[in-house]
Amino acid sequence: MLLSGKHILLGVCGGIAAYKAAALASLLTKQGAVVHPILTKNAMQFVSPITFEGVSGQRCFTNTFDRDTEFRVPHIKLAQMADAVLVAPASANTIAKLSHGLADDMLTSTLLACRCKKLIAPAMNTAMFENPATQDNLKTLEHYGWTVIQPAYGHLACGDTGAGKMPEPEYLLQYMLFYLAEQKDMTGFNVLVTAGPTRESLDPVRYLTNHSSGKMGYELAVNAARRGAHVTLVTGSDQLPDPPFVDVIHVESAQDMFDAVTAVSHQQDMLAFAAAVADYRPATVSQQKIKKTSDHSVLELTRTPDILQTVGLSKKPGQLICGFSMETQDLLDHSQEKRKKKNADLMCANSLREEGAGFGVDTNIITLISDQGVEKLPLLSKYDVSRKIWDAMLSMKSHSNS
Repeated sequence: MLLSGKHILLGVCGGIAAYKAAALASLLTKQGAVVHPILTKNAMQFVSPITFEGVSGQRCFTNTFDRDTEFRVPHIKLAQMADAVLVAPASANTIAKLSHGLADDMLTSTLLACRCKKLIAPAMNTAMFENPATQDNLKTLEHYGWTVIQPAYGHLACGDTGAGKMPEPEYLLQYMLFYLAEQKDMTGFNVLVTAGPTRESLDPVRYLTNHSSGKMGYELAVNAARRGAHVTLVTGSDQLPDPPFVDVIHVESAQDMFDAVTAVSHQQDMLAFAAAVADYRPATVSQQKIKKTSDHSVLELTRTPDILQTVGLSKKPGQLICGFSMETQDLLDHSQEKRKKKNADLMCANSLREEGAGFGVDTNIITLISDQGVEKLPLLSKYDVSRKIWDAMLSMKSHSNS
């Protein structure tokens, strides 16, 4: 319920993509938002107001002069209530009207009165979208403070292929979460997060790796971005989609991750090392597939560079570093020792022995270890764990500046 209590005006224009807007209204409502659908006259040729009222639980507005409403002046009251506006799909006609301040229906009249964050997702035929008039109108909206969400590329209902598809509802939901879900208490901070496993090649076919999914690191990156930070995610995972509003660097090996991190670590205010980096790699990598020659084989390994320790021992004044320690025994002792050895400000310890913690799941049980003491968190979603970790880091940052 990350959008609990937030009022969102969802503008829906005429176009085949209008059916997706109903799914978007449902997703926003499930996140706790109060969604106020506003349909244009042409939108009602594709979808019914009853659909939106069913999924949102709110009155769907279609007529500026409808008096059957609790509001004395509906378009002004809705504008005053709104925390954000999203027009999806946005037709070329409505884009043109909004860019020139026209207010001849319920949607444009309401939006002209809005002072909140405004986003628009164009959806139309490729030629209409690429028409210079439409592009100029979109630039005008950006000049007025609108965020234009670029359409997806693909096969359109008209038969053409190109830019013009409305992005999927799940993608548009991420925009609302980015702008509304969290307080912007990390604005101005540069943050680096590592995530996922590394792969250490043995030959052209095989590699050594581990069970890390990357979920913990990705949630750290997403939460920090939603809180206003500029986030760089260095990841060895290829199982998760790139999180929006985050600079993503994909790597393969521990050496690749070391090179990517150390190239930008000096630019960061806070770093969180959630990746499960291989401690060892094959001493030699065969250029050909290794064939079976006997029942037993010995594999020689060599150490990989220690990213956390390298950055920790060379951190600049005011820079904060968070490490992760996954253990199967003596959790606190090993994690305390690791924090001191690697000069980390915060160590997040978790055990594979606890149900709901560890690799591949959406929850975690973390113990936070710092100079301020030891705090064991209960079973939480990895997103909620990430919030607790950044809260702890911000508290340290505040104390160091006071």
